[in-house]
Amino acid sequence: MAASLSRRFAVAACVAAMALALLATPSRGQLLDTHFYDKACPAALPTIKRVVEEAVAAEPRMGASLLRLHFHDCFVNGCDGSILLDDTPFFTGEKRASPNVNSVRGFDVIDRIKAAVNAACRGNVVSCADIVAVAARDSVVALGGPSYDVPLGRRDARTASQAAANNSIPAPTFNLDRLASSFASHGLSLQDLVVLSGGHTLGFSRCTNFRDRLYNETDTLDGALAASLQAVCPRATGSGDDNLAPLDPTPARFDGGYYASLLRGRGVLHSDQQLFAAGGVADALVRFYAANGDAFRRDFADAMVRMASLSPLTGTRGEIRYNCRKVNYS
Repeated sequence: MAASLSRRFAVAACVAAMALALLATPSRGQLLDTHFYDKACPAALPTIKRVVEEAVAAEPRMGASLLRLHFHDCFVNGCDGSILLDDTPFFTGEKRASPNVNSVRGFDVIDRIKAAVNAACRGNVVSCADIVAVAARDSVVALGGPSYDVPLGRRDARTASQAAANNSIPAPTFNLDRLASSFASHGLSLQDLVVLSGGHTLGFSRCTNFRDRLYNETDTLDGALAASLQAVCPRATGSGDDNLAPLDPTPARFDGGYYASLLRGRGVLHSDQQLFAAGGVADALVRFYAANGDAFRRDFADAMVRMASLSPLTGTRGEIRYNCRKVNYS
């Protein structure tokens, strides 16, 4: 009798545990899935890849721009394609926020991808938010970086917020504490901060983002680099603001050059050099990735998946935009 009761209690406990687990697990419609378009449109991902490769071949800098577009989208209310929306009478969008205006680019490439995908899928099947996430991955691969499976099934936001973009995207003037705090507010760790910053192995920065370092005698920027950048970036504000300088010596190749530059005090942005400035865990991670290229590639891919999964709209929330620049009812 005792054994029978014991078995029944064990079964009941197991059933209760399973019920609690089911309650704690989001419904299938709320989960992202790397195979989301396998049946709905098998041509979707190959089409995105083709257009990205064409764009990057024509202008290698575009790879870094599409990667940055994804980062700036995800850090403002999640990866929802809101950064793509033009202003309307009802809201001022993210394109004109301080971190984005005259800086974030690649919108025309996203437009081309959307048109090509709609044609390949014979309808409006793939969200703009998913296109941004996949285009970032394909850009990294096109420039020699690691591939990874992008979780899919995001839907597109119906609104955007300039104020949220101004407040959510970390600035190139941030110190390590503010950078870590910004990433932590999105559920990302110090390691995620260091490894995702490694995306600056690609691309360029505008003079306005690093001018203050060049003419500050107390700054730690390598003197020879500072002197060379002064030719690109004059002292006077407004003079050459949009002139560009590479963020590492090989801006069109995904490699460990970014971390090697930080070790030599040659991080172009203040926020980059902050990762190797005060000792501690961040310094150790920079040293590790500078010496271990395979680990950087692996951890970068993993961190991109985590970032790409920030607060997506799924299920019936949001919409799938026909035009990535405007919501469907406008």
